[in-house]
Formats: sequence, C-alpha cells, structure tokens
Amino acid sequence: MTLLLSLTGKKTILSFIFLCAKFAIGFSQDPPKIYVANKAIDDLTIDGKPDEASWEKAAWSDLFIDIEGKRKPSYDTRMKMTWDDQNLYLYAQLSEPHIWANLKERDTIIFYNNDFEIFIDPDGDTHNYYEFEMNALNTIWDLFLSKPYRNQGKILGGWDFKGLKSAVHIQGTLNDASDVDKGWSVEVAIPWSFDTEPGGKTKIPKNEYWRINFSRVNWNFGLLDKRYSRKKDKAGNFLPEYNWVWSPQGVINMHEPERWGYVYFSEDTGGLANFSIPRDEHIKWYLYEQYRKIRSDKNKPHVHRQSVISPAIIFGHKISAIVEEHISGWNIWVKSPFTNSILVIENDGKFKSH
Repeated sequence: MTLLLSLTGKKTILSFIFLCAKFAIGFSQDPPKIYVANKAIDDLTIDGKPDEASWEKAAWSDLFIDIEGKRKPSYDTRMKMTWDDQNLYLYAQLSEPHIWANLKERDTIIFYNNDFEIFIDPDGDTHNYYEFEMNALNTIWDLFLSKPYRNQGKILGGWDFKGLKSAVHIQGTLNDASDVDKGWSVEVAIPWSFDTEPGGKTKIPKNEYWRINFSRVNWNFGLLDKRYSRKKDKAGNFLPEYNWVWSPQGVINMHEPERWGYVYFSEDTGGLANFSIPRDEHIKWYLYEQYRKIRSDKNKPHVHRQSVISPAIIFGHKISAIVEEHISGWNIWVKSPFTNSILVIENDGKFKSH
C-alpha cells in the first residue's frame, strides 16, 4: 500500500466531503472487546495448567471468533489474564482433535504451524508494538514492530521478551495421528520490564488499559508417512490458514492495532472493575476509519490544503475531522468535545493526543 502524498509531485491528500457522506451519523467499526485482568492473589507456576487460585478467580474471555467477526471457528479458543508486580500472565485453552507441531528453532516463522499469538500496544498509538507466537512444542517467536506493515515499519525478529516464561500442556498426544486429542493449553508470564521507558523505569499499568489482541492460527493438515504437515491443494499450493481472534479485526489483518481489544489491569483481586472505554477512544475509531479510507482511495483528486471530512455523531456530539496538508506530510485531526484534547493521526498512522 502506498502513501497518498508525494511531496515531490506536489500532490495533496483527498477530501472525503462527498465520498464519506454515508458516515454522517456514525461509522462502521464494532466496538473492540474488553477484558478486565484482576491482580493475582498467589504465586503462579508456569506449567501450562491453571491450578492456582488466581486462575480459578480470573474470568474467561468470550470464545474466539473468525478474524473478520463473521464465522464461528471449527474449534473453541478462550483465554484468561492476571498480573502481579512482576509479570503479565496469560492462560489460553485451544480445543484441537489433532495436535501437531514441527518447528523447534526460536524466532522461526511459528505461524507455519498451528499457533497462539499475543499482540501488545501499551500506549495505543499503533507504533512500537510487540508480537508473540508459540506452537504446541513451546517454540517461541517474539518480535518488535516499529510501525504496522502498511506504514513500512521496521521489524526486529531477533528482539526478545527478556525473562519470559512459557509452557504448553497437551491433552492428548503430540504428533500422533492415530488418536483424537482434546486440545492444548498455553501459559505465559511476560515481565513488565519489556516495556521499560527511557531511563530504565518500568511502568506497571495499574488501573489503566492497554490495547491487546490474541490470535490463533489453524491449518488444515495432511499426512505423509503418518507425519502431519500443512495441507496442499491439487496444484501443490498450501491451503490458506484460519485466523481466530479474541477481538474481531473486521479485516484479515492483525496488524491494524487500532482495532485491537482493551485490557484493563485492575488492582482488585476479585470481581470485575467498572471499566468502560473512554469516549475519546470512540473518536479515534472514527479517525482511523477515515485514515484508512484516505490511504486506500484510488482517485486521489487534488484538494485544498485543509478539508473537513463528513462528520460522525458520537455520544450525541457531531464530530468533524479535518484533513490537513503540511510541510512534512499530512494528518487528520479533531478537537474532542469530551476532553478538549486535540486528537491527531499523522500520515504514518501514529496517533497523538495534545
């Protein structure tokens, strides 16, 4: 996907005054999922089993859905989260009648096996986020992405979550096609220090939220000499994978962080905290929808240096974003009627609030 603005060609960004008229009373994204992670009440042993009292008290997420949010997956997946002053913890159950994996080298492309994935954007600006993948052999790929793929970011595949612990528990037999398995579970402890600020200070998000999503990649399998592998069609091409997620993306792309869910880290050790998504986040969804439309438009007509996008009605307020060209590119912004903050998405997709 290419940028709409070429400074050398003196092209300007397009206005959606007419094209976006249908968004005058709202916009199409369904709200992302919410999960409240309560603080742990005991020490957790990372063994792939939810034996501790903290896991007993932690609430289950909704069952995962197809990445576009349209179809029910073939097999159930659900997760729990908790945390303490050292780690963020994740436990997930993956129903699966045939558990297999063959990738054993760390930081290889794990999603070529069936896998479980975690995506984390602590500050919610869609930049500088983290991805974690693991298969049924407990082989890990963890990486850092400076920007989403649409914004040509750098991908650091050799980056690691220092001090991470993970485990897999198999309910069945791994890589044995002669029987039917029940499923596998994963347990992960991620030290908070992975998100250390410049200067060495680790900030634990107590009573705050992060943007997070979870994905499960599942492949149709074939057998050769009783060994599992990804299934191919008659032409010898691999069949496409299934992508099942906690919070639907609406598109087949996990790398649109603005669509991820909200995880709130409550200091309560039981029950559910009263958390609701801030109203400015609803404005962000509207801004990002318009941002994606600007980037994907094929016509690219010339416009004035500043254009007003067709508005949305958010909590009874008419929100009209402005697309603005400037010396180093372009941005889309609006003043929030809820906080008086200036909410901005820059042309490389980064969100800022002033």
